Amino acid sequence: MDRPLKIIIFDGSFKTTSFINRLAKGLSKHHQVYILGFNTELPSKLEGVKYVSLGSNQIKFRFFVTSLKYALQLLSPQYFIGTIYLFFKGDRQKLQQQNLKFVLKKIQPDIVHLQWPSVIPWFEDVLNKKRIPVVLSQRGTQNNVRPFLNDNVMEYLQEWYPQISAFHSVSRSMTRKGDKIWNSSEKLDRVVYTGLPLEEITFSPNYKRTNTLQLLSVGRAHWIKGYSYALRTCKILKARNLDFHYTIIGGADNEELQFMIADLGLGAVITLQERLPQAIIYKEMQKASLLLLPSVEEGIPNVVVEAMAIGLPVLSTDCGGISEVIDNGIEGWIVRIRNPEAMAEGVIDFLNQSHEKIEKIRIAARKKVELQHSKKRMVRGMEELYKTVLEQHRISPSL
Repeated sequence: MDRPLKIIIFDGSFKTTSFINRLAKGLSKHHQVYILGFNTELPSKLEGVKYVSLGSNQIKFRFFVTSLKYALQLLSPQYFIGTIYLFFKGDRQKLQQQNLKFVLKKIQPDIVHLQWPSVIPWFEDVLNKKRIPVVLSQRGTQNNVRPFLNDNVMEYLQEWYPQISAFHSVSRSMTRKGDKIWNSSEKLDRVVYTGLPLEEITFSPNYKRTNTLQLLSVGRAHWIKGYSYALRTCKILKARNLDFHYTIIGGADNEELQFMIADLGLGAVITLQERLPQAIIYKEMQKASLLLLPSVEEGIPNVVVEAMAIGLPVLSTDCGGISEVIDNGIEGWIVRIRNPEAMAEGVIDFLNQSHEKIEKIRIAARKKVELQHSKKRMVRGMEELYKTVLEQHRISPSL
């Protein structure tokens, strides 16, 4: 009989991203999965996943209760008194570290999977002792941007990356970024693409390109998303008398974008919308004509894969791992980064495509996602990575 693994997934909170939720849910079918976090409440928890609180960051009393509970379980008066002392001293970080140490000892995980470099400090002791293998995901601005803008972050990661047992990268481009931080002939780095629950994402069979071209972007209002370039693209499209409307979901209340829209005279053709639940975003995708991804840097953004799965054509900049999911002209369109003119020409090229051509691209995009981004493939890829890591630690469970 296969031995299930005890896997801790940690990003500091119970409110984990869609990627972590899908991974945890998939792994929990065959393994014991624990999500650790510095909070005590979550409206909707994943079935089959164990949530373990390390103490609330929001409510002081609950944090104290959690810390005392762990102290009592150790049956050590000295430990109990020390916990009370740390609490009244106000040393929250040391108490949280103490709680984490207790939980790790209680669970005795086979592997710890960290989701961001920013949580490495909590596991320095684990990394130093090397008793529990640690995997680190490389999948966001903490990997492909922040270390290259902040020397202190780069130096810290260069110190601790050699202690990491293995790296999970969401794209080959992310692997290359990680290698610029630290590389070695003994480094274990596997690309495991983000997986989608494709059974829940219906391919839209009745796509129509409306007379008013409906352009859509989805994502937080951050400079790395390149919305300033997209707005300059809209200025060009407006000057060419194209009939279009551009919606940015996640851009509401951003003063920089609001100012730029007013300055460019685009108020009538731009909508900045608040963040929306995933199900609503999928509905908005079904009403749109074209997804714009004007980003400066990415791994492989979920929004692109989701749009391709739904059947919404994608026009993206050539950022990060985009070329790993879109073959230009076959599954979508790719244009140069930081180039509003190139993106405007891409939109115009899209408008000049026949319905038959667009249908061919939509179908090819869905097939690409089914082949490369299924949830089953993602979970299996992570299982294989964990197995390799454990074998290197001379542990050989049968997965």
